[in-house]
Amino acid sequence: MSAQLACAQGANYPNRQIKIISPFATGGIADGFSRIIAQALSESYGQSVIVENKTGGGGNIGADFVAKSPADGYTLIMGSIGTHAVNPYLVKNMPYDPLKDFVPVVFVLDAEGLLAVNPSLPVKNVSELIAYLKTNPGKVSYGSGGIGTASHLAGELFVMTAKVDMTHIPYKGNALAITDLIGGQTQVMFATMPTILPYVKSDKLRGLAVTGATRDPSMPDLPSISETLPGFDVKNWIGLFAPVGTPPAIVKKLHDDVSKIMQQPAVQKKLESEGAKYYAMTPEAFGAFQKKESARWGKIIKSAGIKPE
Repeated sequence: MSAQLACAQGANYPNRQIKIISPFATGGIADGFSRIIAQALSESYGQSVIVENKTGGGGNIGADFVAKSPADGYTLIMGSIGTHAVNPYLVKNMPYDPLKDFVPVVFVLDAEGLLAVNPSLPVKNVSELIAYLKTNPGKVSYGSGGIGTASHLAGELFVMTAKVDMTHIPYKGNALAITDLIGGQTQVMFATMPTILPYVKSDKLRGLAVTGATRDPSMPDLPSISETLPGFDVKNWIGLFAPVGTPPAIVKKLHDDVSKIMQQPAVQKKLESEGAKYYAMTPEAFGAFQKKESARWGKIIKSAGIKPE
């Protein structure tokens, strides 16, 4: 494509409906912020911007759909740590390459995670959980939002660093996993703060610790897992990606406009209430961050001896 044509496409963009693919179920943080961004862009552009959920395969179904879509800025994906960094290490026969088949557009947020247990489990803190798991190897299961999600990664890192045995039960999204955790079908979960915190506050679940490296300012009384297991640090990040080959002018426009949305006071307030943070990154910086995350988790997954499923 010539530079002139690319600039012309950027100048005329958008002149029809834009679709943001959310590769996870409704009720999660990726879906929720996809809708906040879509509504704001619709108002700004005077064009319809819609969110479509294409779930399954740990987010791979939605990501593969976008990877194979035209590179014209009209089909985007709210990618995650799973879809765009770690799934190649966890999923056999990946249908796309997260580093080669996409161009990073804009980093949206990273969300604090929370280790929560069903109240029937006789533990009140991380040390007691580890002790219980050591005396009951293989008898406790933890649910996740799916293969490669932050909730799965946190569970695997916990099992590896604490040297315990838990059974992983993947679900199609955090909401379903939390329902079974409350019902007692599973006993442990490492979920993103906004999806699980309401149930901890209502005493349906017991919160033990946050999954980030330090305590979260919104819940200073809750310890971090790293206080018991030094070096433990897992957060769920999400960001917008477009198919590789999307004109740079369109990538820049989307990056600039979504960045402005994320810095609006109302959006900042929502981020804060949900234990999430937005960081200003250029598309290039976001790409470098993505590669670093992929390398980090690849090393962890290899060390843990986790084989692709």
